[in-house]
Amino acid sequence: MSLFTRKSRRDGATALVWLLLSLPPAAMAADPVQLQMYYPIAVGGKVSHTVEELVNDFEKTRPDIHIQPVYTGDYATTVTKALTAFRGGNAPQMAVIGDIEVYSLMDAGAITPVSDLVDDEAGKAWLDGFYPAFIRKIDNKIWSIPFQRSTVVLYWNKQAFQAAGLDGDTPPADWREVVDFGRKLVIRNGGEVRQWGIEIPSTPNGYWTFQGIAATNGSRLDNGKGTAVNFNTPANVEALTWLSDLAWKHEISPKGAIAWSTTPQDFIDGKTAMMVTTTGNLATVRDNAKFPFGIAMLPQKTQRGSPTGGGNLYLFSSATPPQQQAALAFMRWVSAPEQAARWSIATGYVATSPAAWQTPAMKEYAVKVPQALVAREQLQFSQPELSTYNSVQIQDLMNRAVEAAVTHGKTPGLGLAAAQQQADRLLKRYQ
Repeated sequence: MSLFTRKSRRDGATALVWLLLSLPPAAMAADPVQLQMYYPIAVGGKVSHTVEELVNDFEKTRPDIHIQPVYTGDYATTVTKALTAFRGGNAPQMAVIGDIEVYSLMDAGAITPVSDLVDDEAGKAWLDGFYPAFIRKIDNKIWSIPFQRSTVVLYWNKQAFQAAGLDGDTPPADWREVVDFGRKLVIRNGGEVRQWGIEIPSTPNGYWTFQGIAATNGSRLDNGKGTAVNFNTPANVEALTWLSDLAWKHEISPKGAIAWSTTPQDFIDGKTAMMVTTTGNLATVRDNAKFPFGIAMLPQKTQRGSPTGGGNLYLFSSATPPQQQAALAFMRWVSAPEQAARWSIATGYVATSPAAWQTPAMKEYAVKVPQALVAREQLQFSQPELSTYNSVQIQDLMNRAVEAAVTHGKTPGLGLAAAQQQADRLLKRYQ
C-alpha cells in the first residue's frame, strides 16, 4: 500500500471522528419512537399524576420510546376527539377509551385488534391472563386491553347505620331492604332533609347505573353483538319504576336528576348514608371520608348483577408499524401484574388480572382495604356494559329515558318505549 493511500485513509478517518464529535448527542442516537396517548380526564389531579408516573417509569425501561399523555375530558368527549382526529389524519397512536366504544371505533376503521399483533407464546399468555369479564371478543379478536376497569357497587356509611339503629356491618341485600333501611336513615331538620337514605346518580350517564339495577332484575340491555337493544322489557320497566319510586314514593332519595359528579362528595359530606357508584371512586372515598364505610355488591331483586365499566387501551390503525410495536410494548408493561396492582391501589379501579391480586403489594392492600375485594368478587355476576354501533347516540337514548323517569317527565314505560323505537331505527342498518 502506498504512503499516499495510507495518508488518505488516515485523514478520512480523522475527519469522520471530528464530524461525529461535533454532532449533538441526540443526532448520534436514533430518535425515540414518539407516541401520543389520549386519556379521559381533565388536566391535573391525582389520577393524572399516577398516569404520568407510570409513563415516566416505562420510559426509563424503554428510552427508545417517548409517550405524551393528552388529557381529553370524559369518556364521551375522548372518543369524539379521537374519531375527529382520526378522520382528520391526526389520530393518537393510543387512547384510553370506554370499552363500550369498540363497535363505533371498528365501524370507523380507527383501531387495530391488539391480538393481531401478538404472535408469541408470552403475548398469548398475556392476553389470556385478564379476567374474562373484562375481555370483549368480536370476530374472535381482542380489540383493546383492560386498563381502568370497574363495576357498579353500593357504598354505605357504617356510622350512619349505627345511629339509625341498623347493624353497621350489614348492608341491604335486596331492593326491599334498600327501602326499609333508607326510611330509617333519612334525617329531617324541620322541612329540610339533612341526610338522605340513598343516592343513585341518574345524569349524565344514567344508563350505566340503571344497567346495574336492571341486571339485578335479570335483565340485559343489548344483544351482545352491538346490533340491537332490549330497552322496553317488563323487567326494565320494573327496574326504572323502582329507581323513580325511591324519591317520589318512598322519599328516601332526592327528587329529580342526581348528578354523577356530586354523589361521591354528598356521601363523603354525610348528605347521604348510601350511594351507588363506581369502584373507581374507592380511593376518593377512602382518602376523604371521616367515617368507617363499607362496599357491597348491588342489592338484588331476582339475582346478583352489575355491568362492568371503565376504559381500555386502544391501538389506532393509523400508527406506523414502529409506533404500533412501541404502543404494544407499553400496553404489555402497564397491564403487567405489578403495574396493574399499583394502578388499582392508587385509583380504586379493579386490578384486571388474577396475577395482579397475587402481588405482595396487592395482598397487603387487600388486608388494609378489604372493600376493594367486593368488585373482584362481583365480576362473576357481571355482564358487559351496554355497547352497540352508534354507541353515543344509543346511550343517550337510555340516559334520556332514565332522566325522564326520575324527574317525572315521562313514565318509565313510555320513556323506555320511546328509547327502544329510536334505537331500533339507529341500529337497523347493522342487523
